[in-house]
Amino acid sequence: MDHWNEIRTAYHVVRLGTVSAAADALGVHRATVIRHIDTLEASLGDKLFQRHARGYTPTEVGQDLLRVAQATDEQFNQLIGRTKGRATDLSGELVVTSLEALAKNLLPALNAFQRQYPKVTIRYITSNRVFKMEYGEAHIAIRSGPKPQDPDNIVQPFSHSEIGLYASPEYVNHNGIPKSPDDYVNHYFVGSDNPSPGAPFHIWMRDNIPQGRFSLRTNSLSILEQAVISGTGIGFMSQKNALNHGLVEVLAPREEWRNIAWLVTHVDLHRTAKVQAFLAILKQHS
Repeated sequence: MDHWNEIRTAYHVVRLGTVSAAADALGVHRATVIRHIDTLEASLGDKLFQRHARGYTPTEVGQDLLRVAQATDEQFNQLIGRTKGRATDLSGELVVTSLEALAKNLLPALNAFQRQYPKVTIRYITSNRVFKMEYGEAHIAIRSGPKPQDPDNIVQPFSHSEIGLYASPEYVNHNGIPKSPDDYVNHYFVGSDNPSPGAPFHIWMRDNIPQGRFSLRTNSLSILEQAVISGTGIGFMSQKNALNHGLVEVLAPREEWRNIAWLVTHVDLHRTAKVQAFLAILKQHS
């Protein structure tokens, strides 16, 4: 609309009755109000107001303009209300994504959120794929590895895990543990099936373990963990999980193997009620 500013100014003059009152309401100089009215009258080719000592009285054309401007203003305010309502509405769908290995850490928060906000349907997607937050593929993503750098995303540290190389007692009873890197050729390992792994500990395994010594490769982190626990081979696991399952340490956690998880939200959705409510519950359970 070419003359919306001028129409809005004229609407305030009609509503308030004087140029000065309209200028105060709009936060502009009274000369700006007069200029807007002059521009609008020139465009319409007719007078919008009868000017007199007490102020401005709308002409018939001015009255028509008032009705159009009032309807437009009311509809715009309704739009603002609906938009704010959607932004604060705790209903609809909330999409959360993470690696499968993080599911056991997230499920308590997901359950607590659903109990508190039963009108929200949670879609929890476990995948190695990096979801495009800017396209609305997910509201919240928990990602592992280097800190995400997309400037349109808000990134916060979520958790970290100390990662080491472990074997099950059953495996150790049958095979022992490697005495040195030269002894790796005498042992079996489980590792990532990704030819270009991103995690530093997977890269270490690719670069240090002979290809023929892998008893299992998989792209599922949960299967890798279960393979280590069941004695299929030596593999990487968080120190906490390894201790919980009574595993034997083959190589102690290293600084460069530490796995950091990041909480990622898009800047446009970060302050919405659903996202903020979930983040609050997530932090309570982290």
